[in-house]
Amino acid sequence: MMILRSLCLALLLAAVPAAAQDRSFAIAGQTFAPGSRDDFRIIVPEGDDGATFIPVTIVHGAKPGPVLAVVAGVHGFEFASILAAERLAERVDPAQLKGTLVLVRVANIPGFEGRSPNVNPVDRKNLNRVFPGKADGTQTERIADLIAREVVARSDFLMDVHSGDGAEFLDAFIGVYGGPLATDFPLALKVARGFGFPNIVRYSMDTQQQIDSGRSLNRQGVAMGKPTILVEIGQNGSREEAHVAAIVAGVDNALHLLGMTEGRVRDVPAPARLFEGTVGVAASQAGLFHPAKPGPRQLAKGELIGTIRDYTGKDVEKLYSPVDGYALYGITGPPVEAGDGVVMIAMPTPDF
Repeated sequence: MMILRSLCLALLLAAVPAAAQDRSFAIAGQTFAPGSRDDFRIIVPEGDDGATFIPVTIVHGAKPGPVLAVVAGVHGFEFASILAAERLAERVDPAQLKGTLVLVRVANIPGFEGRSPNVNPVDRKNLNRVFPGKADGTQTERIADLIAREVVARSDFLMDVHSGDGAEFLDAFIGVYGGPLATDFPLALKVARGFGFPNIVRYSMDTQQQIDSGRSLNRQGVAMGKPTILVEIGQNGSREEAHVAAIVAGVDNALHLLGMTEGRVRDVPAPARLFEGTVGVAASQAGLFHPAKPGPRQLAKGELIGTIRDYTGKDVEKLYSPVDGYALYGITGPPVEAGDGVVMIAMPTPDF
């Protein structure tokens, strides 16, 4: 009888770790216990250029629930997003969390440490244009590959968080991905409205070409079947407290709306403007860009956006708005290269 009791006890004790292990969270070869907060690095191995890393915080809740991935610092000069990620890592309590928060603190460490707007200074590539990346590609492509495989693939909802790069104006907005190729637009829109930002843009994913052309992190989320939003606030590489706080408050509301935390969803103002997609205007000449009126504003079709002068001061190109719309974000100059987008014009819509 004693032998039988001992055997039953041993089996019972053996079952406890197994049950706990079933509720653990695995990512990038690491395993995290329920009710824990942990920091680790996804190592980007050396290729033809150097190795780097992606700093990640995992807040794995004590109770089961969805996986929310929040990715900051895809562009290393967008400091408000990075500071918001730092703050979120400190404030989300794993003991009170249902599900898991995967928080990429800085997706583009070389760009951040190099204070480089838009591109990784190592290979001069824009991380937000090379997804899904390549495991054997350049450094930026290897970063994208790991974020796609280890972060996006493990998520149930994706937030791509930006904050206005250097020499860029921007009116705060949330981009929401809908259309036939997107997943759960109603949920994404609900989370987007929870940020209380003045502008919401619906991007309708109607063709595979839209997803694949210069694929961004947010479109990688769409491609992998994740409800996805793009968060944009701040401009010119700012680190203003109001912008950091707005991102944090929006993610807090998202955690409530996704059923990951208890409590009342914070009341926020309705968006002032709704848009259906955007139209970009790009430069065809390099030189010095002089905007007619830098900053967000209404644009009429045919209205002057700005003038490009060459390095002798001669006007070489004038850019005009091709549509009636709203200048949501763009560059303030003066540097411009051929092919650079100078303004993104959002198209007003009465409703979604």
